[in-house]
Amino acid sequence: MHPARDLSPALATVPTVTDLSRGIRFLVRLLAVLVLVPVLAACSMPRSAAMQSEVLRGTQGEDSEYQVVEVTRAALSEINSWPRPVGAVRYSWVTTGASATTRLIRAGDLISLVIWDSQEASLLSTTEQRFAPMQNISVSTSGRIFVPYVGEISVSGQTADAARRDIQQRMEMIVPDAQVQLSITPGSNNTIDVVTGVASPGRIPLTEISPTILTVLAEAGGINANLRNPLVRLQRAGVSYEIPAQRLFSEPAQDIQLRGGDRILVEPDQRSFIALGAAGRQEVVYFEREEINALDALSTIGGLSASRADLRGVLVLREYAESDVRAEGPYPRKPWVIFTFDLTNADGLFASQRFQIQPNDVVLATESPVPAVQQVLSLFRIVRNTL
Repeated sequence: MHPARDLSPALATVPTVTDLSRGIRFLVRLLAVLVLVPVLAACSMPRSAAMQSEVLRGTQGEDSEYQVVEVTRAALSEINSWPRPVGAVRYSWVTTGASATTRLIRAGDLISLVIWDSQEASLLSTTEQRFAPMQNISVSTSGRIFVPYVGEISVSGQTADAARRDIQQRMEMIVPDAQVQLSITPGSNNTIDVVTGVASPGRIPLTEISPTILTVLAEAGGINANLRNPLVRLQRAGVSYEIPAQRLFSEPAQDIQLRGGDRILVEPDQRSFIALGAAGRQEVVYFEREEINALDALSTIGGLSASRADLRGVLVLREYAESDVRAEGPYPRKPWVIFTFDLTNADGLFASQRFQIQPNDVVLATESPVPAVQQVLSLFRIVRNTL
C-alpha cells in the first residue's frame, strides 16, 4: 500500500469564494476604467474659448498678416493717435448755432393781405368798408403771388415784414394812402416733420421765429425713453446730419435753428461689438452710451468667468483699412490688429480704462490653461480611486 499523501498545501492554493469575489470586482472595476477613461478624456473638458497661446500662434513672424499690441499706459498715446478702424462712425452736424432766425416765405405758403385805404374814391374799398381783404393767396412754385392792380410779386425767400413793405410800396403807386397787413399760413415747405423716435410724431408749422431742434423735440412729446443711446438725425436739402442726443442736451451750441422742410428722425444707436469666450455673455452687444472702454465692455457682458477666463489673456480684435497701414509713424503695421490686456496688474487695469472699444470690435476672453490641468488631475484621481 502506498502511504497517504498530505493534500494540505494543494488545498491551500485553491481559490476561495472570497478570492473569486474580489477578482470579479477587480475585473469589473478595470472594465469600468477602460470604458470611463476615453469618455472622460473626450467629454470632461468642454471649452468656451481658445487659449491665448492658440489665438496668437503664427502671428509673430515677419510674413504674418497680424499685429499683436500689448495695451499699456505707455502704448496708449500712440494707439489713440491711429486712424479710425473699419466700421468706426464719424458724426457730422450742422455748424450754425442757435441764433434766432426769422421764418422765410416759401412756395406753398398761404398769404393773407388786408389793404386799408382812407380815400373816398378808392379802387379797393367802399365808404362802408375801408379795407380790402385778400385771403389765402398761394405762393406759386416760382415763389410769386398775384395781387390785383399790382400784378405778380416775388416773395419767396423774404421775411413777412420785407414782403409786406414790398407789396405796400407797389400798392402806393395805385393807392397812395394804402396800408398793408400781411399774415402767413405755413405750407409744407415751411413745416418741420418729426418722423420717428418721439412720443407724438407729426408735422409742426414753423413759427415766426424759427424754433431750435430741442424746442421741436419737446413739442413732439420728447424722445422715447426706451430708445438705446438715441441718435438725432436731421435731413436738410438732401443732406443727412447726425448727433448723439446726449451731446445735443449737454452742449447748447449744438441746439441749432431749424428751417422749413427739415425732417427729424430719432433712432437707436446701431453700433455694436461682439463678445466671445469665457465671459458672462457671448453675443452682439450694442453701445449703450457714446463711448465704451475695455473695462466697460467687460462689465457690460457680465464680467469674466472666475473659473475659466485668463486674466492675462483678454483680447480685442480690430481691422484697419489697408490704406491706413504704415511701416512707421502713428499707424498700424498690419490691417488686422490684436490688442492684448493683462488685468492682473495696475498698469493693465488703468490702460484698459482708457482704451476705447470701436464698432465691430471682437472682445475675446481667452480660456485659462489652469482649468484644463485641474480637470486632467481630477481624471487621474478618478482612475486611481477606481483601481
